Amino acid sequence: MDARERALFQAYHHALRWLADLPDRPVPARATAEEIVRALGTELPGGPTPPHEVVDLLATACEPGLTGFPSGRFHGFVVGGTLPAALAADWLVSAWDQNCVMRAASPAYAAAEDIAAAWLLDLLRLPAQSGAGFTTGATMANFTCLAAARDAVLNRAGWSAVRDGLAGGPRVRVVVGEDRHISVDLALRYAGLGEPEPVPADEQGRIRPEALRQALTAGAPAPTIVVLQAGNIHSGAFDPFPEAIDAAREADAWVHVDGAFGLWAAASPRYAPLTAGCPDADSWATDAHKTLNVPYDCGLAMVRDASALRAAMGHQGAYLIHDTRGDPIDTVPELSRRGRAFPVWAALRALGRSGVSDLVERLCRHAAAFADGIAAVDGATVLNDVVFTQVCAAFDDDARTDRVIHRLLDDGTTWISGSTWRGRRVLRISVSNWSTGDDDVARTLDAVRRAAHAA
Repeated sequence: MDARERALFQAYHHALRWLADLPDRPVPARATAEEIVRALGTELPGGPTPPHEVVDLLATACEPGLTGFPSGRFHGFVVGGTLPAALAADWLVSAWDQNCVMRAASPAYAAAEDIAAAWLLDLLRLPAQSGAGFTTGATMANFTCLAAARDAVLNRAGWSAVRDGLAGGPRVRVVVGEDRHISVDLALRYAGLGEPEPVPADEQGRIRPEALRQALTAGAPAPTIVVLQAGNIHSGAFDPFPEAIDAAREADAWVHVDGAFGLWAAASPRYAPLTAGCPDADSWATDAHKTLNVPYDCGLAMVRDASALRAAMGHQGAYLIHDTRGDPIDTVPELSRRGRAFPVWAALRALGRSGVSDLVERLCRHAAAFADGIAAVDGATVLNDVVFTQVCAAFDDDARTDRVIHRLLDDGTTWISGSTWRGRRVLRISVSNWSTGDDDVARTLDAVRRAAHAA
């Protein structure tokens, strides 16, 4: 056994032990960053260390400071786990170590990306001719789509952002719902578009189409982008796409949909009606690490007009090998990048069409069970209509809600993060992990009841 093989075997055994311990270990980390620093050591060694010893030190020192994100009882943020086929494929991604920017450099990667992109567009019921890029996450997927939107609406106004930049050109209006996700604002900042114009949303966070129409007709005509959402971060609600897109079309606006986790509703016949009208937009962003459960990192940027995506993101150097069919480099901001399409292909191949639908419906079923269980807890109120995978609940007052959250984290059975929504502190549950089962739901609800009783 050579040094590389021995290091890989060491990593393999540590990985299996970590995964096997997830059902029983506390979900929150048990050590602080400062404690992990001491365990790892702060002095750079004067000479080499055998690779297997490095792997062993890394695994044993860091294990107490790891949060059980892959656990079926992690319900904070919107974080999926990793399906077995996708995890194994991701190990191959590192071992293969491909440069994934050119078709000529890695035909295998280009093939996997072509197939995975076509399967995704089909599952999400989006136009088959759309361009698709595999980004680091939903924020960069939003950025990629909004950069294409920016250039396209400026081109329609007679200004080339690619040639002349933004300075001196028409200002691009970006109109959003007031209850949007912060990643939209970040992406707009990266794209040089500044702060968006918010319009009112309803009590579930859905944009109000009439308010959107009024905002779009106010003031002088300008290059305009409208951002809608599939899946509100708190309520899981979906914007009314047909009415909102009609209003946007009247203003000749580009329509982008931020669907980080909610766009996957389209893959389920039962939940697809939530996305009715969504395919009529111009671009869509989502994150395969969330509902599809592939490893970090894997955002997806999809643009109806593939040429607009290539015009915004494509770049060539004399030393690169350009393929007339297009290259992965044409669809995303990065030059250096992981082979993200390999795990996506593996997840989709393992699940199949029915498996993706079943996964979405199982997550939604667990969210409904959480809502029912929490509603029965003394002093608890579920604040949202549970239409997808998100549940927001509050207790008698903000102070008690925060006490429940803190006691839950101290208990360790689950991780449920707090937030503020509609002026109230809330317990926010996101059901995103493929491995969450009925027993995980029951154990989490028992923990909520204990925390509520103690608070």
